[in-house]
Amino acid sequence: MSQGNLNGQQVLYLPEGSSRVLGRDAQRTNIAVGYAVASAVKSTLGPRGMDKMMVSEMGDIVITNDGATILKEMNVEHPAAKMMVEIAKTQDEEVGDGTTTAVVIAGELLKKALELLDQDVHASTIISGYKSASAQAIQTLYDVAENVTMDDKAMLQKIAAVSMGSKTVASGTAKETLAKLVVDAVTQVAEKKDGKWTVDKEFIKIEKKQGGDIHMTTLIGGVLIDKEVVHPAMPKKLEKAKIALLDAALEIEKTETDARISITSPDQMTAFLEQEEKMLKDMVEKVAASGCNVLFCQKGIDDVAQHYLAKKGILAARRVKKSDMEKLARATGARVTTTLEDMSGADLGFAGLVEERKVAGEQMVFVEKCKEPKSVTLLVRGGTEHVIDEADRALVDAIGAVSSAIQEGKYVTGGGSIDMELAMRLRKHATQVGGREQLAITAFAEALEVIPRTLAESCGLDSIDTLVDLRAKHEKGQKTLGIDVLKGKVGDLKAAGVFEPLKVKKQALQSASEVTEMILRIDDIIASRGKPGGAGKGGMGGGEGMDRGM
Repeated sequence: MSQGNLNGQQVLYLPEGSSRVLGRDAQRTNIAVGYAVASAVKSTLGPRGMDKMMVSEMGDIVITNDGATILKEMNVEHPAAKMMVEIAKTQDEEVGDGTTTAVVIAGELLKKALELLDQDVHASTIISGYKSASAQAIQTLYDVAENVTMDDKAMLQKIAAVSMGSKTVASGTAKETLAKLVVDAVTQVAEKKDGKWTVDKEFIKIEKKQGGDIHMTTLIGGVLIDKEVVHPAMPKKLEKAKIALLDAALEIEKTETDARISITSPDQMTAFLEQEEKMLKDMVEKVAASGCNVLFCQKGIDDVAQHYLAKKGILAARRVKKSDMEKLARATGARVTTTLEDMSGADLGFAGLVEERKVAGEQMVFVEKCKEPKSVTLLVRGGTEHVIDEADRALVDAIGAVSSAIQEGKYVTGGGSIDMELAMRLRKHATQVGGREQLAITAFAEALEVIPRTLAESCGLDSIDTLVDLRAKHEKGQKTLGIDVLKGKVGDLKAAGVFEPLKVKKQALQSASEVTEMILRIDDIIASRGKPGGAGKGGMGGGEGMDRGM
């Protein structure tokens, strides 16, 4: 129960069971929690990073190396920990890669801030120093970055391979195969708007099917629909397909109002059924009149209508997802029609081949060989469910990295080399700023060195010797030197072909510094539990968890 004092008189103002942490204790608690979250994912960084096994309350197992997935599955309770999870989520949504980097940098910034707080540097001084350092670091990123274009596929493949490097499934030759598929997919769906390239990642569909191995993953120049052809008499394969997309049911709709049909004789019954059949036949005639030979329907198709469609030689699939309909429209150039009356030849799309094939024991419809598909599908194969899921996460990361590289048009060298370069330049910037703020800027620089240090540890190098060596060489202008993790030594990462998109690094720095500034501003944690049995009534929802987590 929280209380205050007024002229020696005790005043109670928070309900029973609530708790309050004030001042320095609140900052320490939040920093400790934030750093603990970062430490949990730290060991997954880089190609030699370790995986985590997460077991949910239901007993579901997730084995992954992906920072965002680990934090999402971790089910953290403390509010400061939730803020750290938010960084990973933002990083994942914005750029799709670099989630672990963002969280690890944030954790290290918090740790350095605590050291400064212990030296009686005020939180607001640290915050303004971090703000200045973050802006300077992003400026430096642009200074040292190189340009990359859509046509430079070899460079984009290297960027894709590096982003997948930490995932176990994407090692050896599989990495090269997947990187090539990702670059082909992204460059296929990229569009130029106002002189800038944009990539809508929604139009790269990832379809997972267990069986085979990771090398059997393929890119389909069109869309893969996880549905089967509705009638056995329909053709299973059509070349030069004319595709109609329909968002209406080929069924007799039931009336909205309550209506009763009174039938008194068998003749009337027969006439009624014949009329129903005729209506369905007319619907199919309208579909056939458009000249299509493939029909994808978002709603249902009646059994009778299926029979007539089969007679017309039309291949049809029903209950296709809305998102798949949009992808089909993008890939084939068709227009989704909402009524049969509107259907015409002008709305049809084209695909070189539409075929039903069996994949891992399930029938699926492949729509491929489209002229200029602006929507493509990656069919991921793998031995077990866990392998496929991890391959999926690797592809999402790679798609994010390649998209970011194309959109920003710039890349930097990876393997901790860019972090060392930023740290060196920030130290110089700190001396120019002067005052107490320079302590915070220097702390920011030291925090960035957590990336090369962690990479050095993961491949068995001595982290102190390595950092000292790297600092000295960066001072001499060797800005592409970092940790060549695969060879287990300090090396030139430009020569090793380890590149990262500038956008990924920039977003990681922004997210990390923003969340750190926000956590440092907090000097009071009020957790309201409310009365027993009335959980959450006493104010802040989730207060119970907050209390327990501290």
